[in-house]
Amino acid sequence: MANTSWPHSVNATARSPYRDATHAAVLGLLVNLSLAIIKLVGGLVGHSFALLSDAANSIGDVLTSCVVIFALRVAQKPADEEHPYGHTRIEAVAGSNVAVLIIVSAIWIGWEAISRFSQSHVIPPAWTLWIAGGNVLVKEVLYRYKIRVGRETGSMSIIAGAWDHRSDALCSLAVLLGLATIRIGGPAYIWADEVASLVVVAAILWTAINQLRQSTHELMDAQADEELVSQLRTVLFEVDGVLGVENFWGRKSGLEYFADVHIEVAADMTIADGHVIGHQAKGRLM
Repeated sequence: MANTSWPHSVNATARSPYRDATHAAVLGLLVNLSLAIIKLVGGLVGHSFALLSDAANSIGDVLTSCVVIFALRVAQKPADEEHPYGHTRIEAVAGSNVAVLIIVSAIWIGWEAISRFSQSHVIPPAWTLWIAGGNVLVKEVLYRYKIRVGRETGSMSIIAGAWDHRSDALCSLAVLLGLATIRIGGPAYIWADEVASLVVVAAILWTAINQLRQSTHELMDAQADEELVSQLRTVLFEVDGVLGVENFWGRKSGLEYFADVHIEVAADMTIADGHVIGHQAKGRLM
């Protein structure tokens, strides 16, 4: 039996996934910053707490994008004596911390929305509907772009960001419906603004909790997806001299994977020959 264990990643020699993921994160940062400013001004001038809640959601996305860009940069640093497995885990660490921060902010926004139910306020003007409607379209386009990049690169932070854009689109749709209800129904339906805010809060919490769960899952060295492991087992059996695969442990770390493999070789084979087969198996997997 040959023990083939290596702290090298599948993408160690191919940096294009990091480049694509970084481009997606930068685009998300610029779009979210623009939307945050527009919705913040629109919410303040138009007296819509739902738009302000949606603006806070976009500000959280800006923060997330900044952390993701930083994490992707650090993750590419080569291994050193203090970090022999590299720095790829920083992506999950950053994601979990941002998720906690977003959960806290969502709870605060929810509390503010509930407290406004007993307060009288101005009906938002008609142009606030255009802001909410435009945000739905922009966020849906951004979702489709990021989900494609995330699946191609295997970046959990980019995929999480994509679904965050989808939830943002749904949030803005809720805001649009709430504002439309107020405009059509008049002062009697002013509560629709706060209801829309609570819908936004629920979506923020759902996304942040899911992001926290995924990041924690990765930090705990969970086994890689069974479909991927099965594919890699099949690849190993294509190597001459590999008679069996006793163990295959794979764990995701950022955009990359680490693997520890025990392969079985002929009992009468020398250690040197078994070592050669181990290197061939490693090369095939890489």
